[in-house]
Amino acid sequence: MAWGPKNKNPQGVTVSISTTTVTPPAGRWVQLWLGVLCMALIANLQYAWTLFVDPMHQARGWDIAGIQWAFSIFIATETWLTPAAGAWVDRLGPLSGPRTTVAFGGLLVGIGWAINGVAESLPLLYAGAAISGTGAGAIYATCVGNAVKWFPDRRGLAVGLTAAGFGAGAAVTVIPIRILIASEGYASAFLWFGIGQGLVLLAVSQVLRGPTQTVVLPQAPSSVVKQSVRSFSPGQVLRSPIFWLMYVMFTMVSASGLMATAQLAPIAKDYGISNTAIFFGATTLSVALVVDNVLNGFARPFFGAVSDRIGREATMAIAFTLGAASYGLLAWIGGSPWMFVLCAGLIFFTWGEIFSLFPSTCTDTFGPKYATTNAAMLYTAKGTSAFLVPFANVLKGATGSWGTVFLIAAAANILVVVLALFVLKPLRVRLMRT
Repeated sequence: MAWGPKNKNPQGVTVSISTTTVTPPAGRWVQLWLGVLCMALIANLQYAWTLFVDPMHQARGWDIAGIQWAFSIFIATETWLTPAAGAWVDRLGPLSGPRTTVAFGGLLVGIGWAINGVAESLPLLYAGAAISGTGAGAIYATCVGNAVKWFPDRRGLAVGLTAAGFGAGAAVTVIPIRILIASEGYASAFLWFGIGQGLVLLAVSQVLRGPTQTVVLPQAPSSVVKQSVRSFSPGQVLRSPIFWLMYVMFTMVSASGLMATAQLAPIAKDYGISNTAIFFGATTLSVALVVDNVLNGFARPFFGAVSDRIGREATMAIAFTLGAASYGLLAWIGGSPWMFVLCAGLIFFTWGEIFSLFPSTCTDTFGPKYATTNAAMLYTAKGTSAFLVPFANVLKGATGSWGTVFLIAAAANILVVVLALFVLKPLRVRLMRT
């Protein structure tokens, strides 16, 4: 890695000039693992949600589609408000920005889940979802921003590990949550897990910090992963066609993955295998949730590390092609318990990597100085995609099966492969030459 003085190019964009190679900064791995822990502590808000849907439906009499709008609101606030959180982190600076923002997010997470537990109306449930989503987004933006800044040499891996905390963090808690829901009710599960997660986040936040110097890598002509030495401001990024192309691609893959996340329990129920015991008394749904969360988390550092070696777009092509095949397999052979677990696991393994590949590609393209804000702006695509999730229920109701939903999800993944290889890659190469 290299650090150097900041200068301005003729266009007035602040850049970092590499002058000398030095030892990587001390403590960056500690900061990375603290970020992973923070992400794991907010994972339940998304990945354990499916466990609460039917208990709320039974206890309150709310229709499933109405309950799922709370999930969409959570995703929307967890994503659309992240640019504000990212800008706040960048404005406060590396020493106080991460600490303050994660502490604020932890407080909101605890309050939001407590509201979910006591909500007696859908509007109040939606308010709890919005509050917890705002808190989770602040934490997510901070931790991903820290990862891309601390590790320019292993950006895909670092962001992948950070995002893995969010993807796999719920794996160790889905069974305890399901047990608590069964014994004490869903309200108690919301309350106690919300308070516990919030308190730990407040404690961990006090030792978070970012790097005090902008870090750039010397670029060789033969480098597989191209990184810009320019740092584009958020306004410049929003005017770039490359950003909006990545936004559309992110939305398409995210929509298919969130559909699987939110609808996994209803799909298993419609297949008639949800409560079938398959492994030491654990049901198909419980096993699938654990496997899915583990694979979803593993995919992020795995594909992130692969992209550090073979390039971002090539890795996207491999992952999303496998994703398209996974949806087809779920429709074709997913009706038996173990095949359901396998096919659902493959889906989670081949969509979770968007949360390492796209932030890495964004920072590679637009530079590290405003990385927290720029990556957060791209992350709002997840919020956009969330509002497509309830339409999976509408389509399933109109057709009588999940087959058409899976077909559309597969087609979206294939289209993103084409865009990555034949549109995004040439545009990024052209930008790096200017």
